[in-house]
Amino acid sequence: MPNDSIESAPTLDLHETDIDEVGRFARAVVTNVGTVIRDKQEVVESCVVGLLAGGHIMLEDFPGVGKTMLAKTLALSIHCRFARVQFTPDLLPSDVTGVNIFNQKTSEFEFRPGPIFANVVLADEINRASPKTQSSLLECMQERQATVDAVTRLIDPPFMVIATQNPIEYEGTFPLPEAQLDRFMMKLSLGYPSPDEEASLLADQTSGDPLERLRFVVSAEQVLAMVNAATRVKTAPAVRRYVVDLLTATRAETHLYLGASPRAGISLLRAAKALALLRARDFVVPQDLKDLAVRVLSHRVILSPDGRLHGQTAESVIQRVVDTVTVPTG
Repeated sequence: MPNDSIESAPTLDLHETDIDEVGRFARAVVTNVGTVIRDKQEVVESCVVGLLAGGHIMLEDFPGVGKTMLAKTLALSIHCRFARVQFTPDLLPSDVTGVNIFNQKTSEFEFRPGPIFANVVLADEINRASPKTQSSLLECMQERQATVDAVTRLIDPPFMVIATQNPIEYEGTFPLPEAQLDRFMMKLSLGYPSPDEEASLLADQTSGDPLERLRFVVSAEQVLAMVNAATRVKTAPAVRRYVVDLLTATRAETHLYLGASPRAGISLLRAAKALALLRARDFVVPQDLKDLAVRVLSHRVILSPDGRLHGQTAESVIQRVVDTVTVPTG
């Protein structure tokens, strides 16, 4: 839930047609999150890009590096409802989507919404839940709705799922299927902070809660305006063709068993539009796509046995594709 007790930062009327103004508001969110999640500018920018592009984020990293803090900080920065779901093997789909409870006073069933009906939902250690529970997120993430007892309920926008998983501890986990991974726009990793930032982090975290001092910089309505503005960012035919060339190159890559799908291309272009908006442009340039390609495509491809034998990673293969595909000019 948003912290209504905090004092909001000064804001101006957001004009959807003013790209500079929209970009300024988007960068204000990045700056505000960066006051808590320090030394991780690229990851914070990627999360804001995912928010503006209407996508979801997968954070794969070690415990204790700030994944939960990142999700909370983003939700507070945009003054939106936050919910956290700890995924465990005994978690049921109704624990995520909600359940109908019989009210003896009214003799009717009442719907108790689950945590998925928030704006920013943290699915913590998502790979520890059963495939049945994992699949309950598919409809919510893709269709922005949840169906409980044959009744479909819409999830209010803005809506974003930030899922986490541990890259080293796989005992008792259920790996996410490709169909579920494909619903995430980007896969990110925070990593450990630099020594100087870690020393500063120790001072901040042991002298109080940094979230108590955080102020929101935009409202949920302004986020929706930025999302709408991102959809109107222009893409030239040559840029769209460049996306197709990148996808085609992954399908022809010998070290990949499965290349990127058309849905991956849609996600890449949507993310590039949001990044262009963040950079105060109303058009996409090839550099936007190059900056995002690894984060958007690497979790959507599968390495071939030959690629694994040669020590390749999905990230290294995608980066090689980006470096070799001809960039459109003019």
